[in-house]
Amino acid sequence: MRDVHLGRTLLATARMAIASELGRAVGAWPEHAALASFGATFVTLMKSDGLRGCIGTLQARRALRDDVRINAVAAAFGDPRFPPLQDDEFDDTSVEVSLLSPPERVESEEETGVLVRLRPDVDGVILEYGTQRATFLPQVWESLPSPREFLIELKRKAGLPADFWPADTRLGRCKMQRYRVVKWQEATAP
Repeated sequence: MRDVHLGRTLLATARMAIASELGRAVGAWPEHAALASFGATFVTLMKSDGLRGCIGTLQARRALRDDVRINAVAAAFGDPRFPPLQDDEFDDTSVEVSLLSPPERVESEEETGVLVRLRPDVDGVILEYGTQRATFLPQVWESLPSPREFLIELKRKAGLPADFWPADTRLGRCKMQRYRVVKWQEATAP
C-alpha cells in the first residue's frame, strides 16, 4: 500500500540526512508512526536524469528512520561508483526512496526456471553464488526489459560471467530471491 505521507517523510528524512552531513542547517526531523518499525530501504540519487548514487539494505534490521538516514548518507558519500556528493551539487540532485518487501526465494535449479518466474517491472532480484552477491531494484527493468538480459547484467554485477550457471550443484548453486518495492521520488531536484 502506498502511503503518501510516509513517502514524503522518507524523502524529507533522506534529504535532511545528506544536508546535515554537508553541514547545512536542518530543522526538526519529520515524524511518522512507521519510522520506528524495522524496514529495508534503498536511497537513489539522480542528477540531470543520470544516476548519482544508490545504496541500500536488503533485510529489515533497523528502524526505518535509521535505515533511510544511513542509506542516504552512504548513497551521497559512499557509493564507490561516484565521488562524494559536493555541496554545490546538492540542490540539483533529486532523491528516490524504495521501501523493500521481505525477499522470497525463487525456487529453481535451472536458469530457465528462474527466467520464467521473474516478473518484469515488479521484481527486484538478489543473486548469490558463494561470496558473490548482487541486486537490481525493480526500477532496473526500465533499462533491461527482458528477463534474460536482466539476469545477464545481474550476473555481471555480481562478478560472474554472463553465461554462468552452475551445472553441478555439488559445487554450489545460485541462490535467487525476489522482492517488491514501494517507491517515492521527488518530481525534480528541489
